[in-house]
Formats: sequence, structure tokens, C-alpha cells
Amino acid sequence: MQALYQLDVQGSEVLPRLMAEFFYENEGDERTRALAWEWTSGAWAKVAECDELIAGATIRWQFSRLSPVDRSILRLAVYQLKDCPEIPPKVVINEAIELAKKYSTEKSGPFVNGVLDAVLKKLREAGQKVEQ
Repeated sequence: MQALYQLDVQGSEVLPRLMAEFFYENEGDERTRALAWEWTSGAWAKVAECDELIAGATIRWQFSRLSPVDRSILRLAVYQLKDCPEIPPKVVINEAIELAKKYSTEKSGPFVNGVLDAVLKKLREAGQKVEQ
């Protein structure tokens, strides 16, 4: 989430530097670093698709008005819902809610929950195989 936030704020030119610096400095475990890199680069590569799903689920809220923190949390979670079938959707949503509670406002947890529930429903309606 923090790496996606940096990409959102600083732009794509920081992507190669992220793996070399950010993940190394913030995570000592190689396996965790590899997963973080995979999820960050995957979510950023599909940021337009993720943003489209998020925008479609934020009915009374303009996408451009989302805080960079909430946007980053949602992008990561939507990427994981779409492209990481090994992670159960309940786990993705619960982790996103916890990130929102920790790093954003007190209203962000319920907001993130509502957006991700709507995205999950849309993915299922579109016929994408998403586990229960």
C-alpha cells in the first residue's frame, strides 16, 4: 500500500527504485519483499483497470476526490481480488479495512468495505471466478 502511494504521488519513474530501496529498507524477509514487489508492480501495471472498478463502485463519491491513501489501499485490494485467486476475498477485504483504519480516517474502514463489496459483486456478475 505504501509503495502504491509513492507511485501515485511521485509517478512511475520511482518504480525501479522501489524494489531496490523501499522494500529493502522496510522489510527484512525476502519472501515478504518478493510478494510486496509482485503485488505493487501487478497493481500498478493494471492501475487503469483497478481505477475503473473503483470508480464504478464509488457511487456518490468522485474517484478524483479519494485520498491518495484510500486510493492506494483500494487499488491493491482490487488487484488482489482480480488477479490473486490464491487469496480469499474475505482476507483481501479484511486486510484492506485494517489498513484503512490504521493509515486513514475513521470513516475510511466502512468506506473501503463498501467499495470492495461492490467491486467483488461486480466481478462475480461479470463471470470472473472469485472464491467465496
